[in-house]
Amino acid sequence: MAQDSTQQAPSAAPARALLPAVVPALVVGVVTSLVLVGVSTAAEELQDVLWQDVPDALGVGGYSVLWMSVMLLATGIAVGLVVWKAPGHAGPDPATTGLDAPVLPPAVLPGLLLATAFVLAGGPSLGPENPIIAVNVSLAVWAGLRVFPQTRERSWVALAEAGTIGALFGTPVAAALVISEALAGQRVKGRLWDSLFAPLAAAGTGALTTSLVSRPSFDLHLPPFGRPGWGDLLASLVVAPVGALLGMCAVYAFPYVHGAFRRLRHPMLMLPAGGLVLGALAALGGHLTLFKGLDEIAELARDPDGWSAGEFATMTAVKLAALLVAASCGFRGGRIFPAVFVGTALGLCAHALVPGVQPAVGVSAGVLGILLAITRQGWVSLFVAAVLVASPGILALLCLASLPAWLLVTGRPLMQLREDGTAVR
Repeated sequence: MAQDSTQQAPSAAPARALLPAVVPALVVGVVTSLVLVGVSTAAEELQDVLWQDVPDALGVGGYSVLWMSVMLLATGIAVGLVVWKAPGHAGPDPATTGLDAPVLPPAVLPGLLLATAFVLAGGPSLGPENPIIAVNVSLAVWAGLRVFPQTRERSWVALAEAGTIGALFGTPVAAALVISEALAGQRVKGRLWDSLFAPLAAAGTGALTTSLVSRPSFDLHLPPFGRPGWGDLLASLVVAPVGALLGMCAVYAFPYVHGAFRRLRHPMLMLPAGGLVLGALAALGGHLTLFKGLDEIAELARDPDGWSAGEFATMTAVKLAALLVAASCGFRGGRIFPAVFVGTALGLCAHALVPGVQPAVGVSAGVLGILLAITRQGWVSLFVAAVLVASPGILALLCLASLPAWLLVTGRPLMQLREDGTAVR
């Protein structure tokens, strides 16, 4: 039997077959990172102007209910104009796309980048991942096929996706996990590591470039977490499934909320209407429920006991509703980063309700459950949940907590729609 298994094992690719992909992978990794950093930096500069300089000049509180409502409505109008007038309408309906981005014509990309920058600066609860991946994939395919016309389009797509994911998370591990999960359902020629070789080079280069330029960090510096105990295991087994159930509420509501906005038919009606709803939610949840959420979860983590359980619960519900509305009405952006905020607030709510739940355990388990429901990608959910607390002891808890959470979400609809508005399974 052992001999038969050895004979059936796929043969490894020779080094000469892998080496030609190294230089293109390194170039793609650098470019994908620079696109991400460039858009993020421009959005941060615009955010400072819109939320600090302008309200200070007007004598209005930057995060007053009035200014938050005005800014979110104005963001809806600005993005609506881009979607209406820009070539290609800033890409397809974002409710129909995920991390596996479509290849778009080059003429569409400026409008998509502009809409993304407006969203990141204006306050809607979406991250940069989906549109930036789409832009980088499209650029890589467009340029790659012109320089190397004999190559396959899918190869450039894989390099760009890996480079962008590595840049987003500051490590190539996330990209390797995403690609491995994607390859699990495909027939892979040769060994798995051969298929990962070039994308991993792109992901590593993208992550290193981002680290050199902007120094990203996902560690929330929560109170130290030592050796896990039985109470920690119980907490993770409760919080993760609760997060999964909460995320599935948004998943099941997604087609209906999206359908309600689609009835308005025009982007100059859909997006401003979404901005108005988001303004009302911001008035309810406060300024921490604005934007993609990474800076905001760092603020929550600095003082895990600084809010009551009711306040954490309010932020959890409001941020999830804001994510649902922003993803439904046409704002360009991704769902992973705001979902991380939802899971963080949920975990800290669990800590506030039951002080015996350590903040690190509550946060990581909450993020795990929410991400499993929103993304349906197990490895990425585990990776993001673990990297937030940077403690090796948390991994065993999360692996066990992922099992009941996965049973609640597997086989159910995704938070992604088809062109006709029906949910993808």
